Amino acid sequence: MLNIRRSEDRGGADFGWLKAKHSFSFGRYYDPKHMGFRSLRVINEDRVAPNSGFPTHPHDNMEIITYILEGELAHKDSMGNGAVIKPGVIQYMAAGTGVQHSEFNPSETTKTHLLQIWIEPDKIGVPPRYQQVDFAHKHTKNRLHQLVGPDGTDGVVNIHQDAKLYAAKLDAGETVTHELADGRGAWIQVTRGTLTVGDTTLSAGDGASTETPGPLTITAQEDAEFLLFDLA
Repeated sequence: MLNIRRSEDRGGADFGWLKAKHSFSFGRYYDPKHMGFRSLRVINEDRVAPNSGFPTHPHDNMEIITYILEGELAHKDSMGNGAVIKPGVIQYMAAGTGVQHSEFNPSETTKTHLLQIWIEPDKIGVPPRYQQVDFAHKHTKNRLHQLVGPDGTDGVVNIHQDAKLYAAKLDAGETVTHELADGRGAWIQVTRGTLTVGDTTLSAGDGASTETPGPLTITAQEDAEFLLFDLA
């Protein structure tokens, strides 16, 4: 059984320079029915105006993943890291005992469109850590490609949680299948296009969760991109 979280039902925020949609309670948006899914605590779809961004601010004891859909994001943190990330690069930060960072759209003309994802760690008080992986050259076309996991093998970002994150870009008519093991949960977040999961149609911005073991069959009705979380 799928539980659907439609794009238009998400919480929202509009600060002028930032327009955001919240799949789960975040900031000023609070809905006790949508506090997260298993260890997945935040999926924010952010659109950051040109030459704007988040000033330096703190985090602790959270696994933070940034996935760029359009544009660029300049990152600086108190660990001494600095980088500009683009589509095809996943950024990860274990906030652990505490870290400060800033995120800024360096373009004068183009907005930045991104997903910011928070996953609750399975241990607190770990040393902060930063990692980014360029997966643009990997084969994500018409297949599920793992970006994040608890073991960090073969270029997969290693996080402090039994959680796996996959990305896929499907051509219209193409299908992928993910086998969900007994006792685990899956969340699908559509970032572009339209697809079906079984008999359910999902469009950009929609999310869906299930805790029913077995195959998840995902078919693109038009060219589509999505993320799939497999969570303990």
